[in-house]
Amino acid sequence: MKGKTVLLDHIAGRQAAALMVDGKLHDLLIDPPAEAPPGVGAIFFAVADRPLKGQGGLTLQLGDGLTGYLRRARDISPGDAFFVQVSGMVEPGKAIPVTPDLIFKSRYAIVTPNKPGINVSRAIRDEDERDRLLEIAHGAMSGEHGLILRSAADGAEAQAIAEDIDTMALLAQQVLGHQDTTPELLLAAESAHGLAWRDWDNPDEVVTQDGCFETHDILDAIDIARGPYQKLNGGGHAYIEATRALIAVDVNTGADHSLAAGLKANLALVRDLPRLLRIKGLGGQIVLDLAPMPKRDRKQIEDAVKKSFRLDGSDIVVAGWTPLGHLELTRKRDRMPLSQVWPDA
Repeated sequence: MKGKTVLLDHIAGRQAAALMVDGKLHDLLIDPPAEAPPGVGAIFFAVADRPLKGQGGLTLQLGDGLTGYLRRARDISPGDAFFVQVSGMVEPGKAIPVTPDLIFKSRYAIVTPNKPGINVSRAIRDEDERDRLLEIAHGAMSGEHGLILRSAADGAEAQAIAEDIDTMALLAQQVLGHQDTTPELLLAAESAHGLAWRDWDNPDEVVTQDGCFETHDILDAIDIARGPYQKLNGGGHAYIEATRALIAVDVNTGADHSLAAGLKANLALVRDLPRLLRIKGLGGQIVLDLAPMPKRDRKQIEDAVKKSFRLDGSDIVVAGWTPLGHLELTRKRDRMPLSQVWPDA
């Protein structure tokens, strides 16, 4: 299965989408169970509850018994009401992280309320194309909201881009026009199929038949992804296991016993780590127990980690090396773990 293939199916009555690149599972989206906390991107009308002393934040009432948590909540008092958007995933029962900076995101356009200005993704470098997109944007966008044209707009038809801008601008207008003062959910998080359409642009093939996960061996790939053991290019392997406190990654060289075996296995791991974490839905604190290698190679590993996640479009922080030689990272939790959304057999 060469090229980029998007497969849309249903698992246990919930939407599921898989992205295969050259025959390898590259990304996986599954709608969470109904009882799961709201996903990233959901928008609420919230009421400030109480500040958390020493943390610089406060809790919010989101309606239906849900509690939100807003960091760096300056100039906000209990009882204040405003719009917020879910910014990360948490375990059930914990306060949901939110932000007051709303975005309305589609395939081509991101509308940014109350942040005027029209911009084009820096990934689009051709000046003529940037000028074309700016002309489309200025013709389609009006009002006090801002607009960012995503990299997927590169080469897209003008009418499709204009319609996308209009749809997002209208959605923003409808949500921000909310009049009731009761905390409640105003816009649910995007579904798995919706996210696939929005973020997996320019596929070579889209498969929508029911049961396509089975006929295209996606179920086998997911079974491998669910387990801790992961093969690496070059013959090494890794174990990726989640605990309540952190994600532990153990790297092994396999049958390679050469002097450079440790470095090769470690590089293979960090190059594939963004994909593996994304499919598994893992984030938070990550500790890499790397294969043995000289200390002089640590800088090369750090650079490879930063490059790998940058190319993937993921935000990470490299915290550094521990006295025991472990490399610590943090990655945003932006989806539920695969172990929680995939139904048990």
